Amino acid sequence: MKRDPRTIRLVLWRALKLQCPACGGASIVQRPFNLKHRCTVCDTIFKREEGFFVGAIMANVVATEVFILAIYFLLLFSTLSEGVTFTILFATAIAFPLLFYHHSWSLWLAMDHLIEGLPQAKK
Repeated sequence: MKRDPRTIRLVLWRALKLQCPACGGASIVQRPFNLKHRCTVCDTIFKREEGFFVGAIMANVVATEVFILAIYFLLLFSTLSEGVTFTILFATAIAFPLLFYHHSWSLWLAMDHLIEGLPQAKK
C-alpha cells in the first residue's frame, strides 16, 4: 500500500504519543505494561493473534542494545572508573526496556498499520 510522507509522519507521531495509529483518538495503553485490546474510538484491533508482538519485543531488545552501546562509547571518553561505567550501563540495561516498552509496541502497531492496515472489529 502506497503512503504519502505526510501520512507516514502522522502515524509515527501518533505512535510516539501512544495513540491509536489509525485514528489518533484514543490511547493504546490500558494501564502500565498492558495494552488495550482495541481502540475505544474507531474499534481498530490492537491485540491480534499469538506471536504478533514478537516484533515489538525484538524492537525493544534491539533499541536497548543500541542505546547501551551508544552510552558505552560516550563513556569511553570519560574519566569514570570501570565500576561506575558498568553500574551506569547495568542501570540503563534495566531501565531503558521498561521505559521504552509501550513505545516499542506502539511503533510496531504503527508499522503494521502503514504496511497493511490494522483490522477493525466486526460488528
